Amino acid sequence: MQTSSPAFPHSTELAADFKRTVPFLRIDTLQRLIDVVLAMISAQNVNHLKLSPHMPGNSSVEAKKRRVERGVGDEQLTMRVFLALILTRIPPGKWLLSLDRTTWDHGESPMNLLVLGVVIEGYTIPLVWDALEHTGNSDTHTRMWLVSQLLRVFPASRWRGLVADREFIGAEWFRFLRQSRIKRAVRVKKNTRLDGLRASEWFDDIAPGQYRCLAEKACVFGEIMQVVATRSPAGDLVLIATDFNVWDTVVLYRRRCPGGMHL
Repeated sequence: MQTSSPAFPHSTELAADFKRTVPFLRIDTLQRLIDVVLAMISAQNVNHLKLSPHMPGNSSVEAKKRRVERGVGDEQLTMRVFLALILTRIPPGKWLLSLDRTTWDHGESPMNLLVLGVVIEGYTIPLVWDALEHTGNSDTHTRMWLVSQLLRVFPASRWRGLVADREFIGAEWFRFLRQSRIKRAVRVKKNTRLDGLRASEWFDDIAPGQYRCLAEKACVFGEIMQVVATRSPAGDLVLIATDFNVWDTVVLYRRRCPGGMHL
């Protein structure tokens, strides 16, 4: 079946903007990238088949689908290219960064991705990532490498802080973030030792909806930090090792997953 889609009115303007940002891209790569990006906006989807009808031209859906696949699979479209395009569109000022691990279906082999992104208006936009060669958690050196990659082009002075879940803990990791001048708000496990006691022992009586912190900062994985605690409506004890005050910690951590973490 043939489909006909008019060219997007802003494609020329977008092409000029992309060319200024990543001037080393081939013309054909640049045009396919623009076509795919505008198709994503129009379709509000990233599925290749659903993008196809929104690609410009009079070719069949199958032909357009192959063009989408060539576009997203182009060897020139590396993480460096996408990072450059996104960074130019982040408004000035300091922004919250979020570190997470996610699994994407990719044929018969799911991809285990470690992703560092910027949180804007409730959404985390991926900036740098690494496909782990194993299932399960990432290791400290991989996290440090990922953060270092972003710091090269997005300095710590632009970071409001870093939020992360219980997977991303450890003495070397916490020390690295401090030495990189990155403020931390990292959820820790309830059996984490705080000045010799389990964290849960300090906050065992906290009720859902309450917020509390230690009277004084404690040693958390070798770092002197505050610990903010609350209990979720489901009864789970939530403990966050932080460089922020109580309210800022709660607000920033909520931004990480506003629909999923009820603090």
